[in-house]
Amino acid sequence: MISAADHECMARALRLAERGLYTTAPNPRVGCVIVRDGAVVGEGWHQRAGGPHAEIAALQAAGDAARGATLYATLEPCHHHGRTPPCDEAVVAAGVRRAVIAMRDPDARTAGAGIARLQQAGLEVETGVLENEARELNVGFVARLTHGRPWVRVKLAASLDGKTALADGTSRWITGQAARRDGHHWRARACAVLTGSGTVRADDPWLTVREVGTARQPLRVMVDSALAVPPTARIFESGGVLVVHAGAARAKIEPLRAKGIEVIALPDGRGRVDLPALLRELVRREVNELHVEAGATLSGALLQAGLADELLLYFAPCVLGAGARGMFELPLLSDLGARHNLRIRDMRMVGSDLRMLARLEQR
Repeated sequence: MISAADHECMARALRLAERGLYTTAPNPRVGCVIVRDGAVVGEGWHQRAGGPHAEIAALQAAGDAARGATLYATLEPCHHHGRTPPCDEAVVAAGVRRAVIAMRDPDARTAGAGIARLQQAGLEVETGVLENEARELNVGFVARLTHGRPWVRVKLAASLDGKTALADGTSRWITGQAARRDGHHWRARACAVLTGSGTVRADDPWLTVREVGTARQPLRVMVDSALAVPPTARIFESGGVLVVHAGAARAKIEPLRAKGIEVIALPDGRGRVDLPALLRELVRREVNELHVEAGATLSGALLQAGLADELLLYFAPCVLGAGARGMFELPLLSDLGARHNLRIRDMRMVGSDLRMLARLEQR
């Protein structure tokens, strides 16, 4: 029987899991709380891949007090040997009496087997407590393990009339400092940041995380079909960059490789980069969340191909007019039934700008 206290303890475990928001990739963000006789005797969270899982950290903190206790975990304890031993066996060995689990692990190596192991050992197991919240915290991990591609979040900053730049490409700065700082938090939680050659040529960005204290920088990925971006661009000033082209000449590839930049070809046969193939490549590299900061061409291509999952939109309180550049380059519609529908999940003010988080309703 699930109680109000169970919800409170799971909410605490979720807050612990959030502490690993920027650090656990490619692993999921997981928190764990151990309660005995109504008191918390141990808690922990997964901090980084290769480090102790949340359950192990909480069990170590609880010590002997874990015997006969209730364990709250935001994700099913793992059943497989990976970088660390399986957590389900550690829970059983500690003598935990009851386990409350938010969601099952989508990893096929566990996928219910962890829960089954606990039940076989005689533990009372409850599942589904704050499951939606746990799933949202690991939306990218779930997407990669379930659908075979990263969770793709497209971020754009625009005026109230949906314009991202003036006709000449000038875009600094449409939104305010608070919105730009908030955008760095979303960069920091992603495994990779994707941009296009047009954005790099126009803005010469670093695309690094600078407003958030984190030791981990996401992989920066640039789509540059013809390798038109010069090797002197700021994005190449530090490591951790992947350039994807559609079959450029060796003379353009070698200067980039000489700077230590990884360059791969993923042609679609029409002179462009194969975007579904790119997402598969990023899954191979264990990318959970892909944060897109690109112009109308690449953003529109992802949207049109059904590869965008979520839009992160910042609207500034201004109007730029019909001649300014739009948010998405998309085919002309003749039927409203072909529009891209959104489900708004969150709206809030960030400084003087409006931030909207919306999900694509896949057709």
